[in-house]
Amino acid sequence: MGNNWNVDSWRNKVGLQMPTYTDEKELNEVLTELKSLPPLAFAGEVRSLRADLAKVAHGKAFLLQGGDCAESFKEFSAEYVKGTVSLIFKMAVVLMYGTGLPVVKVGRLAGQFSKPRSSDTETQNGVELPSYRGDIINSVPFSAEARKNDPQRMLRAYNQSAQCMNLMRAFCTGGFADIHNIHKWNSSFVDGQNNERYRDLVNDIDRGIKFMDSMGLNSSTSSNLAVTTLYTSHEALLLPYEEALTRKDTITSEGKDWVNTSAHMLWIGERTRQLDGSHLEFMRGIINPIGCKISDTMTPEDLITLIDILNPDNIPGKLTLITRFGANKIEDYLPALVEKVKTEGRHVIWSCDPMHGNTESASGYKTRKFENIVKEIASFVKVHKEKGTHPGGIHLEMTGANVTECVGGSYQVTEGELSDRYHTHCDPRLNHNQALEIAFWLAEAFNS
Repeated sequence: MGNNWNVDSWRNKVGLQMPTYTDEKELNEVLTELKSLPPLAFAGEVRSLRADLAKVAHGKAFLLQGGDCAESFKEFSAEYVKGTVSLIFKMAVVLMYGTGLPVVKVGRLAGQFSKPRSSDTETQNGVELPSYRGDIINSVPFSAEARKNDPQRMLRAYNQSAQCMNLMRAFCTGGFADIHNIHKWNSSFVDGQNNERYRDLVNDIDRGIKFMDSMGLNSSTSSNLAVTTLYTSHEALLLPYEEALTRKDTITSEGKDWVNTSAHMLWIGERTRQLDGSHLEFMRGIINPIGCKISDTMTPEDLITLIDILNPDNIPGKLTLITRFGANKIEDYLPALVEKVKTEGRHVIWSCDPMHGNTESASGYKTRKFENIVKEIASFVKVHKEKGTHPGGIHLEMTGANVTECVGGSYQVTEGELSDRYHTHCDPRLNHNQALEIAFWLAEAFNS
């Protein structure tokens, strides 16, 4: 990598949203240990994801990216991971049929432990303490001890990510991903309350599967119907951790390429995408696919500059632009950005994050309305159809658990029910039924 890049050159830039550790000796010991640990993601897998995402960039595939707002040490279990993974599989089958395209599946899993915050501190009952920044940094309880930035948490995050990776790989190859099983799960969803509108789509998929079975194309004869691939991703916020897990690829590039092994894909958040900041500096030097959140604060000119920093060789599949405007702003700002990128001939994936621009308060809780989430996705698809570009993906904060954090959907979570199962550590997530309904709705939108 030219232009004086190195794995630690980000340290010469200003980095926002990162913690300060009081014990530098302990921090360095943790980082040294992390550098000695095996990779979580492998260079070959990273290159496979780049090839899959290149198809998305060319309009020949669709990107489904979703999972937890912030993973938790406390909630982690095999059943919890299974719930989110199965939800991704169910959504992928519906989207694959509805769009007529293969679906690239990327989870917000096995590393999504840090979160940017709007304020460095939080005040309760006159007491001011550091904000909670994710389990990899500090803890949720409002006490001085819990909110202390603890470098040892990076090791726990690594170990939990390794366990999560193992579970994901098992679910992808052990029969759990069989399309026949997934279709039965989706059929049971449509049999539920207020989902009759999706019955025709499920029946169409059912006929397609039966036709393939009659042709001898089933789980026994085709591994594509029983085995799948699920990649991992998270926001690259805590750069000391990311640096420690970034290694030279000595197998396929003779040590010329740097691979971040903490995940297959990383993204830069809205609060850390400064053109001269630490996060862009770090991300421009790794070969992993990269995402970047953009909003109404991004100008077309700055977007081209950002693209050229992160993807100077204009490689299809390298860069995903994750839009997060809000339902009432997207049609005012997205068209100019899409037009500029198209005119300048840059290869990017456009993906819609309909969550972060639609956060509001209700009954004392942060929440999001299902109707606004759907509205933003509809506007996203509309803009790309008008511009002749590919609405390439969707990026959701969601969980396979039956939480009550977002309002609305066919099962009608109300504001009064938010307190029933409001379990998120940061932002409100779509529950299983709401996320699956998004997939059915989007499948319809592609055919309208």
